Amino acid sequence: MNQHSPDDTTNLYKDFVVDIKEKISKAQHNALKSVNKELIGLYWDIGKSIVDRQKLHGWGKSIVQNLSQDLQKEFVGIKGFSVQNIWNMRQFYIEYKDHEKLQPLVGEISWTKNVLIFQKCKVYTAREFYLSMTKKFGWTKNILIHQIENQSYEQYLTNQTNFDKTIVDKYKHQAVLAVKDEYNFDFLELGSQHSEHELEIGLVYKIREFLGQMGTDFSFVANQYKLEVADEEYFIDLLLYHRRLKSLIAIELKIGKFRPEYTGKMNFYLSVLNDTIKLDDENPSIGIIICKDKKRTIVEYALKDSTQPIGVATYKLTETLPKDFENILPSPQQISERLQILLDDK
Repeated sequence: MNQHSPDDTTNLYKDFVVDIKEKISKAQHNALKSVNKELIGLYWDIGKSIVDRQKLHGWGKSIVQNLSQDLQKEFVGIKGFSVQNIWNMRQFYIEYKDHEKLQPLVGEISWTKNVLIFQKCKVYTAREFYLSMTKKFGWTKNILIHQIENQSYEQYLTNQTNFDKTIVDKYKHQAVLAVKDEYNFDFLELGSQHSEHELEIGLVYKIREFLGQMGTDFSFVANQYKLEVADEEYFIDLLLYHRRLKSLIAIELKIGKFRPEYTGKMNFYLSVLNDTIKLDDENPSIGIIICKDKKRTIVEYALKDSTQPIGVATYKLTETLPKDFENILPSPQQISERLQILLDDK
């Protein structure tokens, strides 16, 4: 019989409790997933039944109103059978019945999030993106709304970074989603002619609006953040921190078009941050160069051989019609391949 000291016994018991807690949590999570899949499956079947009966019997819109009343009378206190929600079930089936690839994904997220996606996104690949990202990153309802409103799907496909080869797999796609192709600074009261200093100070004064435009998980560290190297001083326009990435984010603001030499300067800043400022438990720093304009081919070449993670974006000062992404989006096949790569990375 094995003999253990009191301390050993205590530690063994603590490990035992941790193991049991993990098993319970996993079982609860699996149970919730199972219940959710059953609910989504039920709503799919109800939607299909309505569509089938309407085609077979020529029933009109009243079937939804009548069905809602009868179900609520029968299942008193059970939510989900309102007129609007039954219309959602019908639309849910219609939207996905011809897309077998998406059907397994819908059971992986909640009904509320499913409704948001098929109501707000009309493009097949955009729906695949938001379904997959919601599952992969555990987006809440509010985060999902924020991602859709900020056109994260389009931004993911069009933004220009070198993150695929400079950030470890665990974080690279989260990093890509954190950088937009264009930022809307219309909350600044600046004319068309302004200096980089005016742009920077305006963003600092409107820091809440600025962080809202940057996206979730960013926090402000400083502006004109000083770096000292060999008795010389250098200043980063804006320094942020990203909580999920656990990385410092250096931002350089340029009021003109992008120039290749900007990447060299950003490489320098990131190297110094990593060597002198970054904490041991933090990930390597990331740079974002925000310019008034850029030529995509020049950006691609400038980032091609850079060893530091850098993204290049543009900004606008006035609210305009949404950017026409049609001319710069990849082909449907390329979109599908890129989404698959994103999903395959753990």
